[in-house]
Formats: sequence, structure tokens, C-alpha cells
Amino acid sequence: IVDKIFLLVTGMWLNAKFILVFLCVTVLLVKYLRANRAQNTPPGPCPLPVIGNLLSLSFRDPVGSFTKVFERYGDVSMLYLGNQPCILLSGYKSFKEAFVEKADIFADRAHYPLNDRLSRGLGLISSSGRKWAQHRRFTLAVLKDFGMGKQSLEHSILQENLHLGTCFNFSGLPFDLDHVVTNALANIICSLVVGRRFDYDDRHFRRILLYFDDVVQLPANIWGQMYNQFPTLMSCLSKIKHFIQEEIDRHRRDRNTDCPRDYIDCYLQEIQEVFGFTEENLLCCVVDLFAAGTETTSNNLLWSMLYMATYPTVQESVHAEIDQVIGWRHEPSMADRALMPYTYAVVHEVLRSANALNITPPRVTNRDPILAGYFIPKGVTMFPLLTPIIQDRKEFRTPDQFNPGHFLDENGKFLKKERFIPFSIGKRTCPGEQMVQMELFLFFTCLMRFSFHPPDGQNLDLAGTVGITTANKPFHIRALPR
Repeated sequence: IVDKIFLLVTGMWLNAKFILVFLCVTVLLVKYLRANRAQNTPPGPCPLPVIGNLLSLSFRDPVGSFTKVFERYGDVSMLYLGNQPCILLSGYKSFKEAFVEKADIFADRAHYPLNDRLSRGLGLISSSGRKWAQHRRFTLAVLKDFGMGKQSLEHSILQENLHLGTCFNFSGLPFDLDHVVTNALANIICSLVVGRRFDYDDRHFRRILLYFDDVVQLPANIWGQMYNQFPTLMSCLSKIKHFIQEEIDRHRRDRNTDCPRDYIDCYLQEIQEVFGFTEENLLCCVVDLFAAGTETTSNNLLWSMLYMATYPTVQESVHAEIDQVIGWRHEPSMADRALMPYTYAVVHEVLRSANALNITPPRVTNRDPILAGYFIPKGVTMFPLLTPIIQDRKEFRTPDQFNPGHFLDENGKFLKKERFIPFSIGKRTCPGEQMVQMELFLFFTCLMRFSFHPPDGQNLDLAGTVGITTANKPFHIRALPR
């Protein structure tokens, strides 16, 4: 009897202890959730202590995981990466409010360990505050002085296209366009930044472009695998920086201060005259200009060839418009663009459908603003997502399909859409947007002197890779002269 009473009392005590522990854990969890959900902050999934919402994210495709969050909680939502709150921005109205109407509050770049170790807050992409504004103004002024948006750059693009055309396989056999297209686009930014172009068979320069590709195409899971690949990343960057340092040294030896030839010459002059301009910052700025001016643009041009080979009726319509407006005797010019609404619509649809830049670099707030009616704590990291904006079903009838009609009105005229922002909006919009638009239109129009087809008996894969940019998977294509 005594044993039974002892077991009963012990069981009751253990049950009471379990209930007490359960209640304590529940109270602590509620307090944690309340502490981490300040009043009127954006909605989002409930975080767990320490790990936050990491279990809800796919480290293979975090952007896809973000999609599930904003589809459930709206254009301004919150999740936790560990114990750090982050804001997902995924709607045009919220983009405009944050980056245009309240641009000064949302202009700074976020800090995270990997990025800090790579760039140390230097360059055009990772810098913030006065340093960023100073370098952006300088860069825009220099690029315009050396032809961005002018006929001189238009001429450079058309000349480079002649070099590109000589690399095509005219026998009708499938070949790989990737490295020659990337080289061609890189030469345009090279002409502005280092004052010269590189031959397509220059093995050293081709290796540098491959290093850029390795850096940019790392999977966009900045909380996991990028740290695992840090040694590779640093090795690629060190080789890229060594290449650029050689160009800087060459410029320093033979430059004429009275007649600057390119961006590096102008920057070296600023180092002598303006505080805040340093050789280390020059190195980072040139890396940023190469990455931004080559990777996404070459991706879009490659996507355009893929789409033409996959959608022959679209390609035929482009060919017909080019034959009617330009013909065979003249090279295209930007003046032709207004007369070619269908071709211009196709270029825009490539930008939209390929979605080469699905997420822009993270921002951070420098104050405690109200955004879309929600309180945003100072210092919180924000991820601006472009994909849901340029694939908005309310704006584009068939967002999951390649359809140039998205940018044409009922009369076949080009239809400009305010909510189409592939280069983002506001103070930190891509500084080379005008140049990219010119490159895509002229290169695409010139390349459409060919007819593109998949290899016999094969279908081309339109699935993109998961990375900082959305690149096409390696492919071979047939190009036939018309």
C-alpha cells in the first residue's frame, strides 16, 4: 500500500512538474513573440526562439520561400533570419513609397558578415551615405562624358556587334553563344572603364569573365552555402582585383592629366583632388561596374536568343518588322526604336520574362519610418523583391508566358508601363539603365539578321539557374543567316 501511495504521489508530482515546465515555456514563448513583434510591425510567420523562421526557408531557393511569405502576408511582410527581423518588400506601391517618396530613409545598404568581408562598404553597390552619393554622382557624370546615352556609344555597340557576328557558326551546326556574347557585352563596359576592348580569343580575359560568373552565380542563399564557398569566392575576387589593379597601374604610368581617356583616368585625378576617393575604392567601383555592366545584360541577350528559337512566330514577326523599317542596307540605330514597336516590346518582354535580377541588394533603414501603414524598426534589413512586381497578374495578362503583347496596345503600338521596373526605382536604381537599354536593343536587332533554331530533334530548356541573377542553363543553338 505504501509503495502504491508513493508511486501515486510521485506520478502526481511529475505531472505537476511537467505542467509547470510547460506553462513556463509557454509564457516565455509568448513573451518572446511579443517582444519580437513590436506594435504595428508588418505581419509574417511566427518565429521560433533563436532560429526564427529558418526552418521555413529553402536554402536551395530562398527567393522561392520568400514567395510563400508575401503571398500569404502581403506586399510588406516580416520574417526572422535567426533572431534578426527582416522585411520583404514585394509590391510596386510599397517600392514607390520606400524608394521614391521616402528614399533618404531606405537608401543605405544592409550589413552582413560576408558582404562586409568582401567589399568593406566600398564601391557603388555596397556603400552607403555620403560616400555612396559622392561616387554615384561621379560615376554617372563620367559615363555620360564618355558616351553613355550618346551616339558615340551607339557606334561602339555596332562595331562590337560586327566582331560578334564573325564568331557565329554559319554551317547550321549547334554552337555555344555564351562566352562570345559575354565577351561582347564586357567590351562595351571596358571601352568606358579601361579604354580598350579585348579579343574574344584572349584567354586571360576569358578567365576573368569566368571568375565574374562564378562570383555572381553563387546560389543566393547568403545564410548558408555562400559561407561554405567563401574560399572559392575570395579566390575569384582576388584574381579579378589583380586584373583590375594591373589596368590601374597601366593607367597611372601612361595617363595624360589634361586628356583623360576613361573612367580609371578620371578617378585617378579625383584621388589627387577630392577627399574620400581612394585607390581601394576605385578597385571596388570597377569590380561593380564590370559585374553590373556585363552579367545581367549578357544573360538577357542570351535569354532573347533562347526565346526566339523557342517561339518561331515571335521571331518571324521581329524579322518582318526589321526588314520593313531597317532593311538590309543599313545598320540599326536608336532612332529606329520608335518605328519598331513589336521589336521593342520583345526586348521588354525578355527583361520581364527572364527576370534576370529577381532580388536587388538588401537595404537597411536609418530611421523608424512608417511604410504601408506599418512601423519599420530602425536598422532592420529589407529585401526588395522584383519578381512579384514584374510578374504581377493584375498588370500582365499571362505572367507565366513569354508574350510581347504585354507591351503592346490594341493598335500594336508600344505600351509603356509604369509598374515595369526591372532596374528598380528611386535613388539606387541601376546607374547604367540607359546603357543597358541601348545595348539590348542594338545587339538584339543586329543579331536578328540571323534566324535562331534549337538543335535538330531537341527542345531548349527555359528553366533558369538559382543565383544572385537568373541565368539560363548552358545551351547550344543553331544560327542561320537570312
